[in-house]
Amino acid sequence: MSPQLKMFPDLVVVKQDAAQGSNPEPGLTRKVMAYNDKLFLAEHQMSRGWAGSVHSHPHDQIVYVVRGRLRVTCQGKTFDIQGGDSFVVRGGIEHGAAALEDSLVVDVFTPCREDYIV
Repeated sequence: MSPQLKMFPDLVVVKQDAAQGSNPEPGLTRKVMAYNDKLFLAEHQMSRGWAGSVHSHPHDQIVYVVRGRLRVTCQGKTFDIQGGDSFVVRGGIEHGAAALEDSLVVDVFTPCREDYIV
């Protein structure tokens, strides 16, 4: 018997005020935006002083800083990014970030981050 496949529509529209929000940890607010089985979009608001743990996941990730400033650690290197900057990290690579000031970040993952869907 084949595993049950989740079906996603060809078009998904998520209005900002209807996005599913959560506070996975103090200082971090997440909004789940549009997604399907291959792509996932999230908006993260990080309060100054928030520091995420170094972690990895199987998803490729693109990060775009809309505003604010982050300190990122990846593969033993640390760098600062600010509004207008972006980076990409492959799945399985350890990385982490800390907010040097209040920040708004857009994250795109592939495949879908089903663990973010409540």
